[in-house]
Parts: sequence; C-alpha cells; structure tokens
Amino acid sequence: MTSTLQADVVVIGFGKGGKVAAAALGRAGKRVVLIERSDQMYGGTCPNVGCVPTKALVHHSGKRRPDDPPQEWFEHAIGEVRELTSTFRAGNYEALNGAETITVLTGEARFVDPHTVAVGNDLRVTGETFLVNTGSEPVIPDIPGLRESPRTVTNVDLIHTTRLPGRLAVIGGGYLGIEFASICRRFGAQVTVLESAARILGREDEDVAAAAAGILSADGIELVTGADVLEIRGEDTVVYERNGREHTLMVDAILAATGRAPVTAGLGLDKAGVRTTERGAIEVDEYLRTSQPHIFALGDVNGGPQFTYISLDDSRIVLDQLLGSGKRSTADRVGVPQTLFMSPPLATVGLTEQTARAAGYRLRIALENVADIVAMPRAYIVEETRGMMKFVVDAETDEILGAALLSVDAQELINTVALAMRHRITAAELRDSIYTHPSSTEAFNEVLATIVRAD
Repeated sequence: MTSTLQADVVVIGFGKGGKVAAAALGRAGKRVVLIERSDQMYGGTCPNVGCVPTKALVHHSGKRRPDDPPQEWFEHAIGEVRELTSTFRAGNYEALNGAETITVLTGEARFVDPHTVAVGNDLRVTGETFLVNTGSEPVIPDIPGLRESPRTVTNVDLIHTTRLPGRLAVIGGGYLGIEFASICRRFGAQVTVLESAARILGREDEDVAAAAAGILSADGIELVTGADVLEIRGEDTVVYERNGREHTLMVDAILAATGRAPVTAGLGLDKAGVRTTERGAIEVDEYLRTSQPHIFALGDVNGGPQFTYISLDDSRIVLDQLLGSGKRSTADRVGVPQTLFMSPPLATVGLTEQTARAAGYRLRIALENVADIVAMPRAYIVEETRGMMKFVVDAETDEILGAALLSVDAQELINTVALAMRHRITAAELRDSIYTHPSSTEAFNEVLATIVRAD
C-alpha cells in the first residue's frame, strides 16, 4: 500500500545548499521533507567524500616523517578520517531530523509529476516547492580497458580504501588529480600524473603553473604532459602516447581525475517537466529556478562552479526567492576564490594575467617568490618557503583584477584578496594596510610594492 506525505518544501539531496535551505525554511515554519538516497551521504559530498576527508588526508600526509612506514601511516590516517566523517555525518542528520518541522527520509527520489516524488515503492511525497541538490559524481573517461580494470579508482574510492597504492597513475592534471597526487606522494606512493595538455593547470598563467609543477616535481611526482592515454592493458599496465612514441606504465592503481558530472539519472526530471543542458546539468536561470518555476536546482547539479561554498551561496539565492525580496542572483557574485590543496596550496581569484590581457585591460603586475619576501617570516617559521605570489592590477584604477597565491596559508590569504576585490579596495590600500606579525598576510605589504607596468 502506498502512503503519501505532504510538505511545503521537498529537498532532494543532502548537500550544503539543500541542508542550509532546509534548516532555514524549517525555522520559518515551513513543513520540510529532505530526501537523501544514501545514509553515508548526510551532509553531502563535502563532509563525507570531498573537502573534509581530503583536507584531513593533506594534514595527515604532511605529518608523516621519512622513516614512517607508508602503508601503516596511510591506514592510520584513513581510520582517523573515517571517525571524523562519521561524526560530521551524524551531526548533519541530527541537526535536521531533530527539528520539529523537518523530516529526513533515506531512499531514491524520482519525480512522478511536477509536484510529486516517489521514494521507493511505497511512499509518495507531494510539495509546493522543490529544491534539487543531488550534486555531482566522478566521471571515468571512455578509455579502452579503464572502466573494466580492477585497478581503476575514483577520488571517492581512494578515501574509502585502507590500502595505499605503491604505484599510482593519475589521469588528469587538473585540481582533483594534482591534489590526490600530492596527498599520495606525501604518504609515500610513487605517483605519475598523465596530462594530455602541454602543461598541468592549463587555466593558470604559465609562470604560476610552472612554479606549481616545480614544487610537485621536487616532491617526487612525475609529471608527464602531452600524454594521450590509449588503453589499460591487462590489469596493471597504462599505455600512453607522447611525442609520437608509445609508452607503458606498470601501476597498482589508476586514478581517473578528469572531472565530475551532475547527478540527474533516475530523478525523473522529464516527468516533472524540468529541462537539462547538453552536459546533463539542470538548466536554471540566475535565480536558480528551473523550467518549472516552483522547482529550484542548487549546487553542482545546476552546472555552476563545483564548490561547496557556491552551493551555500545558492541556498542564499533560493532563500531570498522564497522568504526574502527575491532580488539576489548569481549575477551578484564577484571575486569567487578557489584553492588547490597541494603543499603548499595554490589559491586563485579573478582574472589571470592572460585572460585580463585578452579582455583589453592595461595591466600592472606584482610578483615575488615566497623565498624572497622579507616581510613574510611565517614562511620560514613553518619551514615552507616555496611558491610565489602574483597580483594582476588594473593600471588605470589600481583595482585588483586577480591573484594567484602559491604559498603557506594561501587558502586563507585568498579570502582577504577576494574581499578586497568585491569592495573595490585598491592594490595600494591592500599594500599599506596594517597586518599582524608574524603572519602570512603581511606579505602583501611587500609584494604589492613590487608592482611594475606590464603592458
């Protein structure tokens, strides 16, 4: 017998945007039903298989000393990470399911009409408003033998395994691939990154990418660029072509790190009248409304930048539509930073020098290697003087157009730069501000004094 549950708002997917919106709507007195297909994903990607466990592994890998056994250290770290993610997962569940106006259901949700979803075979949930927040999942490229090989893993698999691969091949030299390459290498694995482009981190300026590549190579990671992976032969052999020659690489694991795709399969979006893009994302307007005005899509599933903090900001836009003035939109976003958690981290925001030139700006560039920044003693205190800082500045307004910070604490520093960009604080103001000492932020005093005309 099928039962029916009625709600004001139905949230499909327990990601960052969905859970924040659900909590706020519940506090506002709305009857909310949140549906998550897996009891291992309460809270979404970030606390379970994304930001939290990967950054915890970055931390644990950095604590390993050269004489510490790699496998033993990795297994211990994975155990610590599992405890951490379990705590976060339970906390997320209790925070919502414990609220009087919110019900959390575990099961597959699929639309049967624009105002109804089925959860399993025995339950229907109806609602006035729907929020789809199902996230994204790793994509395994269509390389012969890759999907069939038992050695093939995704980033999620690496987080769940207790066995450190002795020899790891990473297909893809973007943020995901480089981050896991750095983690596994610091745990003691032999790591080879295979990138089809002429260099890794192709979206960054060449000098920034070269500095990052130099650090990774110095850490013992083999970077093979211009590599076209042809097939996985047998269980453990990666075959690739470079400069017209065929090469083979024997491995214990192959990490497919070529991107993530929106999770929309099985949602029954056609039954709801919700359109998707050519790339499989749910099509939304700047207010995150789908082709059905009462259905919104938040986070990775809507095809926007795949960051937890974007999903969070998506929730603000949707809540403004449902509870506020309805004016906030994705067009309001300025200066959205991002960080690659290699060691040291690479954090960027805004335009690169290359993209700024292409846009027609007259530029001034500030650039200095961390090892040369006298006003950054913290780098020496923590014994990490590798990297560089680069600012791209509008020569006419002195406003910061973008920055790339490859340094200790870069993941924190970039937020200050992004805030300055959003409020149109000039490079001179950032240069002459008072910062605590010894800190990494005070490097801005010196680096921004190196500005030279670059056009």
